[in-house]
Amino acid sequence: MLLGTEVKSIRLGNAQISESFARIIKSELFLFNAHISEYEYGGVDNHETQRPRKLLLKQRELERLRVEVETAGKTIVPLRLFFKDALIKCEIAIGVGKNLRDKRQDLKKKVAQREADQALKNSFRK
Repeated sequence: MLLGTEVKSIRLGNAQISESFARIIKSELFLFNAHISEYEYGGVDNHETQRPRKLLLKQRELERLRVEVETAGKTIVPLRLFFKDALIKCEIAIGVGKNLRDKRQDLKKKVAQREADQALKNSFRK
């Protein structure tokens, strides 16, 4: 459920959902941390940039998401915002957080890449 100035701002491409997540509260799904910039010509009727926004789903879709989140401890993550006719849709997915082993492997890759870049940089200096 969006306000008019939010829709206009999204149409201009001023929305960012990279750090956002969705959570079920009292049988309703809400999107948190989604940043929709204020509409340039909104005036006093402008919206808050990071307010919780209600996502509209059918009851069976919401129940399926609730079961996934509660039983497996997963998270609902928005993937993209897009237009379908006059509606703004939010594509969501169920994600699993990284475990400690995965984080260690990513850290090892980063260190190895940094060392390779440094060695390559030093070889050009000679």
